Amino acid sequence: MSTAHRLKKLTQALADTESGWPRIAAYLRRRAGIYYRKSWSQCGEDLILRYLFDLLHIPRPSYIDIGAHHPWYYNNTYLFYRQGARGVNVEPDPSLHAALRRGRRHDINLNIGIGPRAAELDFYVMSQRTLNTFSASEARRYVEEHGMHIVATQRIQVQTFAQAVDAHLGRAPDLVSLDVEGLDLEILRSIDFSRHRPHVFCVETISYAGGDGSGVKIAEIAALMQQNGYRLYADTYINSIYVAESSWRGLTSKQ
Repeated sequence: MSTAHRLKKLTQALADTESGWPRIAAYLRRRAGIYYRKSWSQCGEDLILRYLFDLLHIPRPSYIDIGAHHPWYYNNTYLFYRQGARGVNVEPDPSLHAALRRGRRHDINLNIGIGPRAAELDFYVMSQRTLNTFSASEARRYVEEHGMHIVATQRIQVQTFAQAVDAHLGRAPDLVSLDVEGLDLEILRSIDFSRHRPHVFCVETISYAGGDGSGVKIAEIAALMQQNGYRLYADTYINSIYVAESSWRGLTSKQ
């Protein structure tokens, strides 16, 4: 192998592309004394999830990312995608869905919503796209309390969690990332945990407050997850990470 070819391979590794190179790149960085890890999540949730799945001995977790928004910006599953994992991204906003199709071409990208029942619903596209929502009350609150405006209202098909999982994964994913601005609790309530039992959930558990620190934790989500056999593993103020008690017991019994 020529020096030029070796240099090209090394450059690809350090670029951390979608293939098997991320782990090689990490190894090379460690050898060079560089120990940082890059996060694409809002508050480092993907690195916490990576550590948890390493404990669970799941190197490439399958996932469903509900409210994916963007291929990598503030995204909880992009780290796993780069490491070779594959899953389903759900994004109701047609323009954001188009970006997902370009940036996550090896995933399944659905231009639908997820809700407690199958329907066609009004979807409110907000001036701040991270706050797009199916909830009319949340959309009004963003307008009245935070000075935003509704850019468009679109009719979007909505499937249940079970419909999307059964059609596109065939079994419960290892990870559910859930961020749907006002409907997170309703979606969680609609899941039959006896039939679909993911190892891990990462859920937005605080109401939007415009970054002033006045957001309120949604206590009902914590109660619901506990009732269904999930323990709180980590919390970043905005998002909470839950692991199934059965998965956790399996982990601790091996230690």
